[in-house]
Amino acid sequence: MTADRKIYPPSPERASRTNAGSIENYNRLLAKSIEDPDAYWAGVAAELDWFRPWDEVRRGGFPHFEYFVGGITNPCHNLLDRNIANGAANRAALIWEGEDFEERCLTYSMLLAEVCRFSNVLKSLGIRKGDTVAIFLPNLVETVVAVLACLRIGAIFNTVFSGFSSNALRTRLENFEPKMLITSDGIFRRGKAIPLKDKVDEAIRGLDSIQSVIVVRRSGSEVDMEPGRDHWWHDLMRSASRECPPEPMEANEPGLVFYTSGTTGKPKGVVHSGVAFVVNNFAYARYHLDHHPSDVLWCTADIGWLTMHIWGIAGALANGATTLFFEGAVDYPTPGRLYQIIEKYRVNKLFSAPTAIRMLMKHGEELANQYDLSCLEVAALVGEPLNPEAWRWFYEKVGHEKIYINNTWGQTELAGTPLAGAAWLTPMKPGSCGTQFFGASMDIVDNDGNPVADNVQGNLILKQPFPMVFRTLWKEPDRYLQEYFTRVPGYYFTYDAAIRDEDGHFWVLGRLDDVINVAGHRLGIQELESAILVCHDVAEVAVVGLPDPIKGVVPAAFVVLRATAEPSKLLVKQIRAEVETAISKIALPQKIFFVEALPKTPSGKVMRRLLQEIAEEGTISGDVSGVDDISIIEKLLATVPGK
Repeated sequence: MTADRKIYPPSPERASRTNAGSIENYNRLLAKSIEDPDAYWAGVAAELDWFRPWDEVRRGGFPHFEYFVGGITNPCHNLLDRNIANGAANRAALIWEGEDFEERCLTYSMLLAEVCRFSNVLKSLGIRKGDTVAIFLPNLVETVVAVLACLRIGAIFNTVFSGFSSNALRTRLENFEPKMLITSDGIFRRGKAIPLKDKVDEAIRGLDSIQSVIVVRRSGSEVDMEPGRDHWWHDLMRSASRECPPEPMEANEPGLVFYTSGTTGKPKGVVHSGVAFVVNNFAYARYHLDHHPSDVLWCTADIGWLTMHIWGIAGALANGATTLFFEGAVDYPTPGRLYQIIEKYRVNKLFSAPTAIRMLMKHGEELANQYDLSCLEVAALVGEPLNPEAWRWFYEKVGHEKIYINNTWGQTELAGTPLAGAAWLTPMKPGSCGTQFFGASMDIVDNDGNPVADNVQGNLILKQPFPMVFRTLWKEPDRYLQEYFTRVPGYYFTYDAAIRDEDGHFWVLGRLDDVINVAGHRLGIQELESAILVCHDVAEVAVVGLPDPIKGVVPAAFVVLRATAEPSKLLVKQIRAEVETAISKIALPQKIFFVEALPKTPSGKVMRRLLQEIAEEGTISGDVSGVDDISIIEKLLATVPGK
């Protein structure tokens, strides 16, 4: 493992102002959550509102379990009504900024009124508790309203990334079978108005389940509206009542379904309880970020990814904070857009992806110094490991050693980050994903399921459930059992490789299949990339494996340089030297491509599949609908020589 083991201890003075009050109190709370999880979760849930108390904290274990059995409440009530009753009516709940700099701000009472109006709209079109609703929208105010309205009336919803192709959308709709679909006429992306309703019309052609389509007016594009099926959002909302009582929900009823990549290539629908999702993330966000009602949180993820629901909706609103939604790309129209938004709205809690940090690092601290970022206190990251050099750069050059960086690990199936630090309480280690969090009994085992020693690589598993862990796969209960609970019987298998160090910090090394088998040597992609990132001039890198007639596979690296650096033969030698020093000669990249940017999803994950195609064939034949900035593909094809 190539990692910086230096410990950055939080300030005891700052720790005293956290929700825990001290490191000692936090450690006692963490120990209780592992040793007596039922008592811990009962205490968390008791802080929220219940229409009827639960009969049993937990029933069962992996793979079939329930939490707060018989307890009746409503997720939306605990995100909005409860805060209003506690005095937050006129506090800002939602700040929205469009890519075109348009702004909107809704207080908790204003947001509740909009949610109730749309809840009544849903009911007027026949949507009832247990019905399915698909949401195909970018980050708009209406998107937040739609999500909260579904939670309020007990509809099961699924949000789909608005950048997906018609085919990708249809694949999900065919499995989910929604009764209603909510979309917009178009979206803005990097200065362009992109049609969305046309994509929907193509995707839903012949799908009998969809009875209604609601369209938000955003781009002003001309669209076809099918009489009787299609409705404008603003027309429906005009006469809708602002009063709508929350639907009573048993704590284990399904609330949301999210699709994630499957090992077979077929997306799988991960089913979560809406109530448990809110209860669990209320506690996780409270301590991961040290949330307070005065906070302004900005989660940079797209609403099509569960990350935004975890932090931007459930975590922030359950804790009475202000959440910021941004429509566009964080580097458009200028590389400093992320900094500009932090400065403008005085964002003090940021949740983003490591790739965003490396993007900023590419432009150097000179860009950061143009903005007043003194408001920023906590930066949390998820999606992939944050390499130590980028960690230190952000901590020193952007945060001026006055911020807490929380590099976390989580999965769609787990609906949160059970490996992470607690802001101002857990010692920080660059590159580490922190320690196991509340109620998350994590372990590392060998292929036979036996625990491995500290500093030995193994398979990351979860030994016991916590409330927000998923309950099944949508319409695929057998796949749920087979895929997650057969590798190590009785435990949840994450399919991630990891190491736990002597201090209890976990280092997640990547997916078990993220390896390159070079001449019989299995090399981890993350380890290769970390070695290359040691080079000062390298801002980002993605490694793929290329076929080789002798070695079988050889590494190839796509390298993005900092703004001050230029490609050179000397730099190629430096990169290869770092890899040889960190790993061995066998790991030396046979090809190094210097590129302007890497293709990524809106959540910041590098799409290595596309880089693989480019490196092997010099072209792309696969689906590119998930790429955040499609212009990057054209630049890559022009930069990387074909076969």
